[in-house]
Amino acid sequence: MRDVSAKVSSLRTARAEAVIKMSPQSIELIRTGKAPKGDPLGVARVAAIQAAKNTPILIPYCHSVPLDYVGVDFELGDDSILVTIDVKAIYKTGVEMEALTAAAAAVLNLYDLLKPVDEEMEILRVTLLEKTGGKSDAGAASDFSAAVIVVSDRVSRGVADDVSGQHLRELLRAQGATVGAIRVVPDEAEAILGAVREAVSAESDLVFTTGGTGLGPRDITPESVIPILDSRLPGIEDQLFAYSRERKATAMLGRPFAGRIGKTIVIGLPGSPGAVTDAVGALFPSITHAFHIIDGGDHGG
Repeated sequence: MRDVSAKVSSLRTARAEAVIKMSPQSIELIRTGKAPKGDPLGVARVAAIQAAKNTPILIPYCHSVPLDYVGVDFELGDDSILVTIDVKAIYKTGVEMEALTAAAAAVLNLYDLLKPVDEEMEILRVTLLEKTGGKSDAGAASDFSAAVIVVSDRVSRGVADDVSGQHLRELLRAQGATVGAIRVVPDEAEAILGAVREAVSAESDLVFTTGGTGLGPRDITPESVIPILDSRLPGIEDQLFAYSRERKATAMLGRPFAGRIGKTIVIGLPGSPGAVTDAVGALFPSITHAFHIIDGGDHGG
């Protein structure tokens, strides 16, 4: 079973269809309510909904997804029935298997209910028509630049190794970013501001600081950087908090921040590998849509 704990929940949708071929006489029995086992469409509808809800029981590697909606529609032709399934959920993984399972269950139940009067029925297809949500809809960029600034007295003096900055750079590169050399500065306002302004002047799309956002007496990164921001980005800050708090209770003690200077987004993160891992998981790939907006593009759907 795939680990989806690092994923961000989003609206996931899927549409599937199935077609069962049968005799015109069977179609007429359904239309007139004379099918031998009662209303086949009503039973097939309930069966499809139950199948969608119980997909992990039938498909072992599927996750248990809290479904928000399952829609079942039937279209009767002269010698066939088209079943269309729509499924929605706000979750970390998609719902295409739920839609496909529901479609298959619907036509199997139609087959079962009509087999006493039609031995020539044939299930023609079960097909996924579309799915939305997750990374496939995020519009991720693959040609953006990022700068990493490590704020640490100990690392700047050479008495400790930089772990979070190196880790953050590799995570950003995995997202498609071009990342230059890591800048290391002590916990001093002038040094922090100088590094941030230099990265902004280099026209970086993203500037990350890591370190100095805690409650210690030398943790002054937010106080140093926030005053020079053109505007705060509370949505990014909320996302960082919400994502981290779900995974570690002590994340509530951190003071991450985000804002914009010109066309550059500046984000301040705690100075730990776990914190930067959470930040990249929380923000990417959705944050890359900001580059398009900052350049004057529309917001899309």
